[in-house]
Amino acid sequence: MSLKRLFTEHPESVGESYFEHMGVALSFAGPLIKAGLAALVHAFLPFLCTSTASSTVKQLYARMVNRVPRSAPQSAVLDGMPSWDPVI
Repeated sequence: MSLKRLFTEHPESVGESYFEHMGVALSFAGPLIKAGLAALVHAFLPFLCTSTASSTVKQLYARMVNRVPRSAPQSAVLDGMPSWDPVI
């Protein structure tokens, strides 16, 4: 497998360019870091950040499973569900 394919195969499989996919992945990274820090605080101080991590994860999950790439044809959505695997 070529070096270029290593960087482009997965983004292309979800209908994105390398840089589009990078942007999407980075837009998930910030909230995940915030959720992780909130969980760390909550581990030591259980009265703080009682729902921050779980609500962030729920929001990101909903965003991930409902996203359709900009370049996806209309036929990529069947019965309201994407016909491709929306994993980052």
